[in-house]
Amino acid sequence: MKIDSKGNLIVGSVAVLAIALLLISIFIITSINYIENENNQLKSNNEFKYIIDDYERNLEVLERQSIAEATQKVYNGLPIFDSKKQIKKNLDKLLKEKNKEFEKKYGVKISSQTVDVENTNSPWKILFKVKLNVQKNNIRYSNIVERNASVEGLKDPLPLAKLTIASGILTYDEKIHYKNAIAGYMVIHNFKSPESYIEATAPMYIIKCPYDPYIHHGDPGVLDDCLKKGYFHESADGSCYLCRLEGKGKCPHYGFEVFIQTHTFLKNESLSCPDHVVFSDHYNAAKINESDPNSLILDDAHRKKYGLI
Repeated sequence: MKIDSKGNLIVGSVAVLAIALLLISIFIITSINYIENENNQLKSNNEFKYIIDDYERNLEVLERQSIAEATQKVYNGLPIFDSKKQIKKNLDKLLKEKNKEFEKKYGVKISSQTVDVENTNSPWKILFKVKLNVQKNNIRYSNIVERNASVEGLKDPLPLAKLTIASGILTYDEKIHYKNAIAGYMVIHNFKSPESYIEATAPMYIIKCPYDPYIHHGDPGVLDDCLKKGYFHESADGSCYLCRLEGKGKCPHYGFEVFIQTHTFLKNESLSCPDHVVFSDHYNAAKINESDPNSLILDDAHRKKYGLI
């Protein structure tokens, strides 16, 4: 009986131990599979997130390109009546091409569409809203992505949009050469001393002026450097980039202005040279320095703004 009892006890212990080992093995195998699945899921999610981030990083480049294409349309002599609509059209075409590229590269399905193009509180940036849908296997992403695209470094569309290439405007040496275009425009509208603006020039590319506050233009050498570099300045009276594309010299949005520089020995009073004055406000002024053929023709308000009084 002792032996039998002892023998039965030993067999029972072994059975319990075997069952325990079996359960531990099952637990370990299950845990390993779970961890592997979790790692695979995490890896899949990380890859998916990378694809989303990569796509969104491309948006600002595409948005800027869509603006540049609209500007080039103006430079090619074609008018734009609704700049937002034109830019949306340009961007949607670029997005389609990018979607195909990502589908081929990453094996994802992407659909995207421009929801809106808006001004911001900075005249140097335009806000884009893009509806984005991405799917890979059973993972989905949907969002309206907002990005600001800079207009710095792009061509100024206003001169060509306002006067058209038929006016005789030329563009070279990174400048707008108005030739007789402004003078002809002034003659048509009966403005004073149109001859003062024959051969006038202005910067072609939008470069933000670093001399801020602008009153520092009155410091020695600053105005000369500003004119040489062709800087643009923030202005509540100037037109924004979207309106410049439509040929509007002035608009209700916060915009910028640039000096149209005359090159004349005449001392006649003529239109003040900030572009929104020449193309929209139309009030007269006199040369800062009568003896300098390259002197700006500037009114008192702008002289004060730029520290030139």
